[in-house]
Formats: sequence, C-alpha cells, structure tokens
Amino acid sequence: MREADTILGLIQERGKKGLPLERVYRLLFSRELFLKAYGKTQKNKGAMTHGVTDETPDGMSLKKIETIIELLRYERYEWLPARRVYIPKKNGKKRPLGVPVWSDKLVQEVVRQVLEAYYEPQFSESSHGFRPERSCATALREIYHHWTGTVWFIEGDIKACFDELNHEMLLKILSEKIHDGRFINLMRELLEAGYMEDWTWNETTEGTPQGGVVSPLLANIMLDKLDKYVENVLIPQYTKGVTKARNNEYRRLIMKAWRLKKRGESEKAKEVRKLAQTMPSQILDDPEFRRLRYVRYADDFILGYIGPRSEAEEIKLRIGKFLQEELKLELSEAKTLITNARKDAARFLGYEVTVLQEDRQRSMTIYGSDRRSINGRIGLKVPKDVVEEKCRDYMQDGKPIHRIELMQEDEYTIINTYQLEFRGLANYYQLAFNMHELNRVEGVMETSLTKTLARKFQVSVSRIYEKYRAKVEVKGKKYSVLQVIVPKHDRSKKPLVATWGGIPLSWDIKATIAERPLKVRWKGQTELIRRLIVGYCELCGRMEQLEVHHVRAMKDLHQYPGREKPPWVRRMIALQRKTMVLCETCHDDIQYGRTLTRPMIELANIKAKQKEAMKRY
Repeated sequence: MREADTILGLIQERGKKGLPLERVYRLLFSRELFLKAYGKTQKNKGAMTHGVTDETPDGMSLKKIETIIELLRYERYEWLPARRVYIPKKNGKKRPLGVPVWSDKLVQEVVRQVLEAYYEPQFSESSHGFRPERSCATALREIYHHWTGTVWFIEGDIKACFDELNHEMLLKILSEKIHDGRFINLMRELLEAGYMEDWTWNETTEGTPQGGVVSPLLANIMLDKLDKYVENVLIPQYTKGVTKARNNEYRRLIMKAWRLKKRGESEKAKEVRKLAQTMPSQILDDPEFRRLRYVRYADDFILGYIGPRSEAEEIKLRIGKFLQEELKLELSEAKTLITNARKDAARFLGYEVTVLQEDRQRSMTIYGSDRRSINGRIGLKVPKDVVEEKCRDYMQDGKPIHRIELMQEDEYTIINTYQLEFRGLANYYQLAFNMHELNRVEGVMETSLTKTLARKFQVSVSRIYEKYRAKVEVKGKKYSVLQVIVPKHDRSKKPLVATWGGIPLSWDIKATIAERPLKVRWKGQTELIRRLIVGYCELCGRMEQLEVHHVRAMKDLHQYPGREKPPWVRRMIALQRKTMVLCETCHDDIQYGRTLTRPMIELANIKAKQKEAMKRY
C-alpha cells in the first residue's frame, strides 16, 4: 500500500502549499487506493448493512475493484440511490439516514481519502468535528484552556445543516481548489443520486447524503468558509488591548494591607486584604479590551466574547447574515443563544460550559500569600438533565426496574452490557469537574442490574450480591464490584471475565488521545488485504481469482444452527477472523449451503503457503 500513501502524501503537500489540485479524477484509477479504502471500510460496524441492493462486502475481490475502476475510467460509474431509514432522536423525532450500496461506500471512501489529504492541512484549528486526531474532547479542552475571563457565550446551531447544504454552492467551493471537470461532475452525480423510501425514488435537490462516507467531510469543506470568516474578519475586528486595566481600588487596598503587615499589624492587614479580595483585580468592563474566541464541531459552534452584550448581539447577527448570503444556510433561532457566562451555563457537545466564580477558593503564591485561584476560569459540567435522563432509562414509576429485553441473555452478557453502557457515559464526561454526579446513575444502574439477574434466576437481590460480589483494584484503589468468570473449554486459555463497577469517577482534563497534526505515514497493509493479494484459498489452497467471505460477527459463527458446524465455520473459528479468503468455487458452495466441492487442506499448510507467498510479494 506504499503507492497509496505516496499518492496521498503528494496530495497533502499541495494542500499545505495551497496549490490547486488538478487531474484528480485519474487518482480514482489506483487499485492501491481502493484496497486501502476496502481495508478501512470493511471494519466499520455498518459495513454488512445493505443499501437498495443486497450487495455487501461478502464476495469482495480484486476483480470487483478492477470492474469499478474500469467504469470510472470511461465515466460510466453510476451512483445508486441510498436506502432511507430513520433513527430516533432524543427529542422524540426521527433523523433520516441514507444507507448506500457497498460499491458506493467503497468509491466514496476513495474520494474521502483524496479530499481529506488535500483539505486537512488547510482546515482551521478551530474546527474539531469529523477530523483525524480531533474529537469532542479536543474542542472542549480548547475552551477550557484558552477561554478564561469570557463574559458572553454565543451558542450557534445551523438549521438542518446536512439536509440543506446547497449543491451548487458546495460544487462552487470544490471548484475553487479542484480544477477537474470530471471529478466535479462525479460529485454532482453523487449529490443528486437521490434516495429510496418505500420503494419510491426521491430526488435530492439539496443536502449531503446522511450516512454517506464522504458527507461529513463535504460539510467541513463548506463550513470552513465560516471558520475563515470568523477568524479573519470577526476576531480581528472584535479584539483589542493587551490586558484589562487594573482596578485602582483593589490595588490601593492591597498596598494598604502590605503596609499594615510591614508595621506588624497582621490582623488589620488580613481584614483589609479580605476586603480587597471581594472585588475584581481588573476592570471587568474595560472599554479598551475585547476578546473573541471560536470553536466549531460539525454544525454546532460556540463563541466566547469579552465585551458588552450589544456587541455580542452584533456578532450573532453578522454570522447569521454571512451564512445566509454566502453559504445559503440559516441559524436555528431556538438554539442560537447568548448566555451570560458568569450567571448561566452554555450547552456545547453535551456539556455545560460556565465561568467559575468563587472568592473562597484560594491557592498560595511563590511569595507566600494566597490568591483567588479559579475566578474567571472555565468550568465543564455534567448537566443535571443528563443525569436525570440516564436514570429514567433504567427506572419505572420512579424506581429502578429490571430489563425485560435482557432476560434471554446469559449472566456474562447482562453484566457486560451494563458495564459498557456506564463506562461509555463515564468516559465521555471525564472532562467535567462534577462527574461525581454520575454516582447517582451508577446506583440506579446497579439496582437495575441486580434486579435483572434476580428476575432471571428467580432469586432475591441479596442472593445476587452473595454470588457475584468481588473486590478489584483500579489505579491503586480497591472497589467492591459484581463479577462473573466464565472458564473456556481450553483450560490453558484465560477465562472470560465480566465486571460491573470499578470505574473511577475522577476528573481528568487530559483524557483521551492527545492532539497531533495529520501525517500521512506508512502503516503497512491490513492483514486481510495481504491475504487477498497473495492469492490462496483458505479452504482448498488453490491459487485462483479470490473473493472474501464476510460474516457480521464472530458470535454468529459460534451460534451457527445445527449440532455439527460445517467445516468452513470451524475453519473461520480456528482462524479467529470474521473474513475468509476463498476461491470462487468454495465461496459459491458456502453461499448456497452445499457440501464443499473441493477437499480441504490443513490450516497449517495454508499458513505456510501464505507465508512463502508474502515473502515473494
């Protein structure tokens, strides 16, 4: 896959220099880019979900890639409409989602790789959504570390952004940097492919296909115009002064306290200093000092402003006007708010963002005196309504209740399900200084868990605690947990262990991966791609045109119906893989449920053949 990384590296260099990209369409003829795209896309959770046809990764082959490339070469590739499904939202409404066919996912991934390599170096540092090495955590940390002293929060939300992106505007923005008519035409056909709902084709005159692989990147390319407008126009206009002017009254009292202490009147000095620390050390509404800061994640953005409310209102109106006139988008009036940072909290990415004010919180300086340590600092909080909502998911009539949908599962799966659900919540809110509020959610979930197990085994909750109680140590601290251990048939292997509890609810502003700039580096090929290229069937050992057999999950193999599993199922379990590279004959036998036509050879022989072929390759 070195050729693919070389291509993307060259594209990235042009992006860094701001040079236009030409003859992009020819890059779509690269087999290595398609193999790289396949290696990434087939791992996705929804890879086996079909679109308007039954096509899935199952049966993938080099021949199929060559066919797609041939269609692209002669401009005969046709995007199929996405299958429209709906997923529920928190407010009770449903979000439309488009599921493309497998071939379209693959081509979109190749397009995404090319566009990302080119545009990523040019994107704003203020943008954090759907970008490599960036996340909700990096956006929130940016606010925490650099927004000290904020007076107003301007919460922004673009109305139906993904649904209402203007096609002509998006294509115009792409054409500014990409000088290739064939590529632009391919993107136009993608945007206008439409969707199928109830077996009826529907036209798409605006918006990017939700669920499409390339859609988030296209939205970022368009909204980068907003980022540049805020950074290059608004921030310079609403930023002035080096520091806020000092509060002379505060300074007078501090100097008086110093003189009293020097004369030996320590008690009077303490009283004067305490009086001084009830007032700000700087003039909060200094007319000669302004600061505007900005962070965006997908279609949600937030600005922090130090200045009067009238100017904050002005900034909001100017952003709304820019979106409407330049990008043909609108701000959501209901969600675009101006919040007093010292009195209320803004909502961003599921957190409450506020400015802390507590005169009693002190820390010692190097000179031996105490100072107010948190005033003006940003605080990230778990919202109360999030705690209430999460508790309600496990309650009925105000009390924790068992979960009927888990009654048919074993004890290992039940405990593991609860643990994964709570771990996901706790991990997301590690940046919140009040994440101890999640103790309530943990208590409700534990009660629900024990009631579920008690209902399943028809015993009391106290018996559940007696059976599953255990002690574990996490980061040097001991926790009382519920634990089940499931031994494997092979006693030499470690048993399966499911644990409820033992998740520290401690604040960690550095949680998750540290930010790093995008680098195109050699990562080697995925094992699946190497197995496909070397060309040996993993059942019969023939070296022919190969296809890849996919299953959705390993548990599907272990739960295969029938007393005795077919040989190919046993082989996949032995390989411990969800994929198996097969010749066309063996794959057809599996697909049609036939007895294998060709004799199987030993797994060790297959591995030896592949190892020898990889050396030659």
